[in-house]
Amino acid sequence: MSISAPTSRARAHGTPEGHRHDEILTPEAVEFVGRLVDAFADRRLNILKERGRVAARLASGSPLDFSIATARIRADDSWQVVPPAPGLTDRRVEITGPPDRAMTVNALNSGAQVWMADFEDATAPTWDNIIGGQLNLLDAIERRIDFTTPEGKHYRLGEQLATIVVRPRGWHLTEEHLEIGGRPAPASLVDFGLYFFHCAQRQIDAGSGPYFYLPKLESRDEARLWNDVFVLAQDLLGIPRGTIRATVLIETITAAVAMEEILYELREHSAGLNAGRWDYLFSLIKTFGHRTDFLLPDRAKVTMTAPFMRAYTDLLVRTCHKRGAHAIGGMAAQVPGKDPAAHQAALAKVRLDKEREAEDGFDGSWVAHPALVPVCREVFDGVLHTRPHQIERTREDVEVTAAQLLSVRRVSAPPTPEGLRTNIAVSLRYFAAWLRGQGAVALDGLMEDAATAEIARAQIWQWLRHRVVERATVLELLEDELASLGAEYPWAAVDEVRAIFERTALARDLPDFFTTDAYTRHLVRRPEGQS
Repeated sequence: MSISAPTSRARAHGTPEGHRHDEILTPEAVEFVGRLVDAFADRRLNILKERGRVAARLASGSPLDFSIATARIRADDSWQVVPPAPGLTDRRVEITGPPDRAMTVNALNSGAQVWMADFEDATAPTWDNIIGGQLNLLDAIERRIDFTTPEGKHYRLGEQLATIVVRPRGWHLTEEHLEIGGRPAPASLVDFGLYFFHCAQRQIDAGSGPYFYLPKLESRDEARLWNDVFVLAQDLLGIPRGTIRATVLIETITAAVAMEEILYELREHSAGLNAGRWDYLFSLIKTFGHRTDFLLPDRAKVTMTAPFMRAYTDLLVRTCHKRGAHAIGGMAAQVPGKDPAAHQAALAKVRLDKEREAEDGFDGSWVAHPALVPVCREVFDGVLHTRPHQIERTREDVEVTAAQLLSVRRVSAPPTPEGLRTNIAVSLRYFAAWLRGQGAVALDGLMEDAATAEIARAQIWQWLRHRVVERATVLELLEDELASLGAEYPWAAVDEVRAIFERTALARDLPDFFTTDAYTRHLVRRPEGQS
């Protein structure tokens, strides 16, 4: 096995000489990541090639449906996932956010049962952010993360802390700062491997465990790959098989028709499924955006009560509870404002959303800000009472077909001028912040992450493709919003933001992810801290 140290480019970016990076990038930890990469890098590439083949088949008109080949798995009522692990029995409130130092303390102290420490959509993958996030998790587990900001604000861990669940980056991303065998390492294995190596046994000793959220899965084969990663990682460190737990985000349409198969492949490590709204809609556009019957209106108008979204969430709850797994609801992204009336209106929206989820059978849900934790908890308390979950509610009334999951036409409508401008403005402002190293950004009262930018730019591409908006109008609004961006944020790299937008929203073909393009062209070449 050939394992190299971080590349010379990484050193030029301030690594591995970054503050305390050597505590994470120990020879043993890098060796461990290398063992995972040697074992699974080729399978990862095959997975990505298969994604392309499936996308081509669907684009050429092949129907999407529940697989006949795996019908026996769905028909077999005898199998269940493993019971909940310590700290994951009651998940009624989960808070999400990047593992920066302040968020780590605030999330762990928030009163939520779980904190999803997000290396994916909520983290701009600068090397300092990635390794700094690993340090913050290690420091939190060791309870040495207390600190005071230059402004005098003090952060200190309390006694009752949320359970940490780490979301690594998806299979499609690489980590250019760490080469294994002369190639950039898969980012998913870097994030997983470094955390598991340093923190798995520490978490077990503390009465918890190494827990993960798995993003962007598209098939049962991808779930099986993760399960094999877990088995090898546990074997290498002498940790009993089945100690790891993983919750899969069902945020692609191809995963939606393979929920039971995904649980089956991960059954010895599964902690359930989660419903991810924006990425799910983004997946629909990527998969079927060439079809007029999948033309989506303003994203603000596509609510979770739309028939095809209800089919998706009902199926998720039914599938999870049938197999003894937790079903976790979607994000409440509202950020409290200074206006009391606006703040109360935002809380009312959150309450309605969480009431729907709790009544539909979800066992918990996500919030983006500590101020939303009490509202979410109160709603789920009102349904769960003293129970930790409602897995026993199997929702046998639910029967969902592939056609129902794909019934987008019932909500199709042309975009409004406000919806078009909002998508352009959000995309540009998010790209600017992301290039500066921010992955979670408060915009117009909502905490936005990469998923928001993906659906926003994908909708613009779809509207242009079907000529429901004029290209000249988009270009005019683009110039207007770029000028506003430069005036509002003098630090913004306007030319780079424009380039990302043009390549990912205005191109003839829709790129799969803006993050892959922007990372290699812009972020990885940018000195740390430069805007």
